[in-house]
Amino acid sequence: MIKLLFRISVSLGLTGMGLGIFMGIRQDFMLVPAHAHLNLLGFVVLFLSALYYRVHPQAAASRLAPVQAIVSIAGAIVFPIGIACVILGGHERFEPLVVGGALAALLGMALFAVIVFRTSGLERANGPVLPGARSASE
Repeated sequence: MIKLLFRISVSLGLTGMGLGIFMGIRQDFMLVPAHAHLNLLGFVVLFLSALYYRVHPQAAASRLAPVQAIVSIAGAIVFPIGIACVILGGHERFEPLVVGGALAALLGMALFAVIVFRTSGLERANGPVLPGARSASE
């Protein structure tokens, strides 16, 4: 799952950068909101969650982690596509895509918050965080 999150985040980051370059070449920045959400949700949020899972393997091992990853990936893809479709002229027709993508992104972040609250600080309670560091009981 962690490898998948890293790969998808980097792929979405490249896609977002490509969209930005495309807009710059055309000097048409109408899709900036879609570009920004693709980079923020698709690259930054997914990459940071993969890093968290790498640092906290017990978080990645939870049953909630794959659900969070799938929901977050869906939101990171559907939300910017919906934004782009609405901007390009399909207001009423694509509004449900925007709402669904936004809700998926929010749900993914809420699930990630639950995972972080459950797992952050466990290393300190169970022993030292860094090799060579002293625990509180020493």
